Amino acid sequence: MKFQARLAKLLAKRNAKRNMARTDLIQACVKNKEAVISACGALATWTHPESSGRSPLDTLIVRRPANEKSIDWNAANNISLDPKTFDMMVADAFKTLGGSGHVYASDRVIGADASYAMPVTTVSNTALTQVFVDNMFRPALKGIKKSIFADKPFTVLVCPHDKFDPQRYDGRVRVDPRIGTTSTMAIAMDFERRIGVVYGSAYCGSVKKTLFTVMNYMLPEVGILPIHCSANEGKKGDIALLLGLSGTGKTTLSADPARALLGDDEHGWNDKGVANFENGCYAKLIALNPDKEPEIHHACFHQAPWKRHGSIIENAMMYPNGEFDLFDDRLTPNSRGSYPLKYLSNIKNSSRGGHPSTILFLTADANGVLPPVSRLTREQAMFWFIMGYTSKLAGTETGVTEPKSAFSRFFGAPFMPRNPDDYASLLGKKLDEHGTDVYLINTGWSGGPYGVGSRMDIMLTRALVAAAIEGKLKKVSYREDPIFKVMVPKSCPGVKDAKVLWPRNTWKDKKAYDARAKKLATDFQAQWKEAYAGKGIAKAIADQCPGK
Repeated sequence: MKFQARLAKLLAKRNAKRNMARTDLIQACVKNKEAVISACGALATWTHPESSGRSPLDTLIVRRPANEKSIDWNAANNISLDPKTFDMMVADAFKTLGGSGHVYASDRVIGADASYAMPVTTVSNTALTQVFVDNMFRPALKGIKKSIFADKPFTVLVCPHDKFDPQRYDGRVRVDPRIGTTSTMAIAMDFERRIGVVYGSAYCGSVKKTLFTVMNYMLPEVGILPIHCSANEGKKGDIALLLGLSGTGKTTLSADPARALLGDDEHGWNDKGVANFENGCYAKLIALNPDKEPEIHHACFHQAPWKRHGSIIENAMMYPNGEFDLFDDRLTPNSRGSYPLKYLSNIKNSSRGGHPSTILFLTADANGVLPPVSRLTREQAMFWFIMGYTSKLAGTETGVTEPKSAFSRFFGAPFMPRNPDDYASLLGKKLDEHGTDVYLINTGWSGGPYGVGSRMDIMLTRALVAAAIEGKLKKVSYREDPIFKVMVPKSCPGVKDAKVLWPRNTWKDKKAYDARAKKLATDFQAQWKEAYAGKGIAKAIADQCPGK
């Protein structure tokens, strides 16, 4: 039986509910014991340890002749899956859903621009999945029938708490050393058939990132640049994009009461401007301070009747009285909050804007050697975009317990499956056309590496971000970093002590700084040689590699 016929048969069953009202989905979560009601009215839920973050090694892409040349199969994040094995996963998902007491389906779209929004149907045996979908994905848009993807909808089958039979998949997927058998979970995508399966992963982000990866694959083919970024708009209509991996401050820094938020994670940049992919936010909650991050805290924890609240608090410590302790990371440092954009006080309802005047690359440098802010030339912007240097932060991925240096192309390698030039060339084209200013912001460590120095103060970072976005950094003097080649401001409006702008000043042991900086430069050179040598990238971009 073909997929669509099988899906129609499943959703025709008496226990299948499609496009339930939000309040009904919330009540179903509680009734099914998928979540409990917290003191503020939000839904609190917890997962097994293997679902406390993404599972990159179980995230798979079906390899077919149609995508053989368009996907960078040499990249570590692009793990290929045999079509027959994927068919087995689809069959198992249908079998599990068909045998479940409840089946829930939601029809939404990915993308705020109706000209390229993608219709998506999510089918799951948990109501919590659909509350998450209601928070994160957009309702149907006016004009969606004219979308370039109108006749190419995507369907994802979600069985978050079920596990595959390891013997059935022996030799077909990886052996998971955690359990000593073939892996029992998969987050799998078939771009050509437009089908996804999330099986065994209860991390809500698995559903979100599956669909964003699909968009990131499809958009470059039609000349649209997908960007893993947040976006906001000033009162004069100026757009800023903030790029960065999870934990670098993308969500926090974009939630600015002085600027209207378009979205906090994924956007598309076409000939008209930028548009958010989603309808909500999925913010890290560990050590969330309501004084420093009031917007996110209010969105997650405001008081409201529980049947209407619907924010999802995932894997945070909650006491018997329903109050949360966001500083307790015994469950995971990757506790999350999912909420609709409308819960923020200052958003742009359309989630669309013009071409960005400023782009900020966020990096959480655990080495503590990068400046807190630096200006990038066009070639440097291309280089840092391609490299996507940051540090993996504790809890963002399963098994990561402390920060370590990492390179993630385009600040989102796990979600950017195509060949690197497909994204890089589009960014270069956009910068040429619109004269966008690009800055590198270090939200990581100062005064020493992780374990010695301290994390950048959020208030300092906010001041630097504001100066960059407001154009104030265009009016100051700069000097070039001798190792990293970026231009470092000698002063910055809103920053009293300019010494903090030059990272070497913040280290007690200057020789230790020099050694650490040179070591990081060597890491850059090794990564460039391994990942991009012979890829046809312009010499002017390659020459921006630190230490060369």
